[in-house]
Amino acid sequence: MKIAFVFNPFKYKLHEENLRIVQKYFGLFPPLSLAWAAAIAEEAGHQALIVDARTLRLSPEETLARLREFGPDILGFMMTTYMFRETLEWIGYLKERLRVPVVVGGYNLRVYPRQSLVPEEIDFGVVDQAYYTLPGLLEQLEGAGRFEEVPGLVYKKDREIIVTPHPQKIDFDRYPNPARHLLPNHLYAEFPTERKNFTVMVTSLGCPMRCTFCEAGRTEYNPRSALTVVNEMQECHDRFGIHEIDIFDYEFPMVRERTEAICRELQQRNLDLTWACRSRVDTVDAELLSEMYGAGCRRIYYGIESGSQETLDLLEKGITLRQIRETITLTKKTGIRPLGFFLVGVPGETRKSVKQTVRFAKSLDLDYVQFSKLTAKPLTGLWKDLVRETGKDYWEDYILGKTGEKILPRPWTELSNGEIDRLTRWAYVAYHSRPGFLFRMVRQVKSFDEFKRKFSAFLDMVFRQEETSRPDQGFLAYDENAPLFSSRYQKSPRLPH
Repeated sequence: MKIAFVFNPFKYKLHEENLRIVQKYFGLFPPLSLAWAAAIAEEAGHQALIVDARTLRLSPEETLARLREFGPDILGFMMTTYMFRETLEWIGYLKERLRVPVVVGGYNLRVYPRQSLVPEEIDFGVVDQAYYTLPGLLEQLEGAGRFEEVPGLVYKKDREIIVTPHPQKIDFDRYPNPARHLLPNHLYAEFPTERKNFTVMVTSLGCPMRCTFCEAGRTEYNPRSALTVVNEMQECHDRFGIHEIDIFDYEFPMVRERTEAICRELQQRNLDLTWACRSRVDTVDAELLSEMYGAGCRRIYYGIESGSQETLDLLEKGITLRQIRETITLTKKTGIRPLGFFLVGVPGETRKSVKQTVRFAKSLDLDYVQFSKLTAKPLTGLWKDLVRETGKDYWEDYILGKTGEKILPRPWTELSNGEIDRLTRWAYVAYHSRPGFLFRMVRQVKSFDEFKRKFSAFLDMVFRQEETSRPDQGFLAYDENAPLFSSRYQKSPRLPH
């Protein structure tokens, strides 16, 4: 069988947690889920193609031309909840012209498997991981069509949507490496990228922590072995000329022994490779950070979230402000650049608490920060509470086409959505406009392309209007000692509920 995967472009959505300008400069990342699905299909003896229309900036017509040249028997798409309607438009356009069945997978299928197959354009869905499901589906399409025998499949029969059970526990170590040979690896980058080529990796699935805002909270941790991880990094380096990797695990150093084994193996192989990862502040110490630096780690993204201990406790982070400060200090002493994730609009949030978080972030003197608007994403504790309290599930209605794109309510704070937008933008400008911070960033830049990317982002953040709520919000003062907003901006904009 010939299976072609399409990663379509998408626009900014009102219900996203990032500011529009932040999303613009966030980066271009390889569609790793599709690359894994392609590798699984190839391992089962099929032919695969990936058309990364987003990165290549292809129109539907240009994408169609590439697909016709390949001649697929089936099309595959990744369906995130945020981009469901937009991806569905691409599916409709391509399916009408190619006349082949469509299979979809991705995070949205875990939450809404049956609802995802309501559109007539979609024929099959992969509920969880594709390891068993995709080869089983291709085998049945090629043969007898007994789809009830395929584990973890959603399909239609006699106007009924059927979901088959998926009893197999999947060992993540058995997965083949993603099919990066089907991707334009030279085009990928993220905002802090310093070296080319760049890619991302996932070395573990799930996270057993209890954070109420995270969709991965309290899910089974499923890591790949140290040797499998380093072998993939070596393949990235040797085969695709990759010199920088961002590890997208929810919590990379979760198991200390595995992290140490990865670091030892990397040091023995002495690859010309640097990497970044995400970590909690309570899973690293001076010794482990030194090991990670020696193995090429140069950035760690820490989930800090707030400068208020009360808020951290409400979010069930399980960390203290003192732990945060100590870990950031150790990280910088090691030579690794710390980056911090923060949230705006958390339970009980006020203007005063946002100021407190920004002051705390400044005191840590992180190399980069990301301020996101807390949103009730599917499968999070906040989402479950919102559905229970309102009796409505916006995300389900959105993918079913019953409602348009909206900014979700945040009943856990008295701040309006407009205020949260403005506070988030103020936080970015307040943090990044400090002369000392700017001077340090300029000194650390390693290429003109990096300087141009970061300077353009800074100018956009300071001078361009943020249009999430409405286009006339205006420029925000960011003097910490002055009132947060002038009287001109006190009134919240009307929101498209």
